[in-house]
Amino acid sequence: MNLNFEKMNGLVPAIIQDADTAKVLMLGFMNEEAYRLTVESGKVTFFSRTKNRLWTKGEESGNFLHVVSIREDCDHDTLLIQVHPAGPVCHTGTDTCWGEKNEQPVLFLKTLQDFISRRHEEMPEGSYTTSLFRSGVNKMAQKVGEEAVETVIEACNGTDDRLIYEGADLLYHLIVLLTSKGYRIEDLARELQERHSDTWKKH
Repeated sequence: MNLNFEKMNGLVPAIIQDADTAKVLMLGFMNEEAYRLTVESGKVTFFSRTKNRLWTKGEESGNFLHVVSIREDCDHDTLLIQVHPAGPVCHTGTDTCWGEKNEQPVLFLKTLQDFISRRHEEMPEGSYTTSLFRSGVNKMAQKVGEEAVETVIEACNGTDDRLIYEGADLLYHLIVLLTSKGYRIEDLARELQERHSDTWKKH
């Protein structure tokens, strides 16, 4: 990276974002040494303007920010650092410095998709997902149908807990089927997004 530390008297702002939930957790500042230590250690280190020293986030609380990726902006004077936080980020005890809960459960679908895609590539022995892929498209499609029926039954005559349970099974097996055909859950999301447009017309 070719960061410009001169614009702000030796500092650059660093936006800290959760790599899984995409929530912005906090904003800090880094000088060149803090940036170097962050890259070398894999834990986010800032330069404290109030204490006039380097400080690694979590050095006292243990709530470290484990680096996943670091990117600079188009002007080379701001960093976006994606992390896996080891605990609450704010000194007040909240998940973010804006008092938000650091959760976006719907984004777990991408994590699940990535996991299933790796299973499809690696095909490890003893994996249920591997056994589904090896069973063939017809069997996978049949399994989706079975889960869909079970979801409908729970919706009509079952309990809410079982509806959620069977619906999750349905979604998992659908992602497996999509993956076997070379698609991802994001392809369904794009299709739904297009349908939401005022210009969309049914095929």
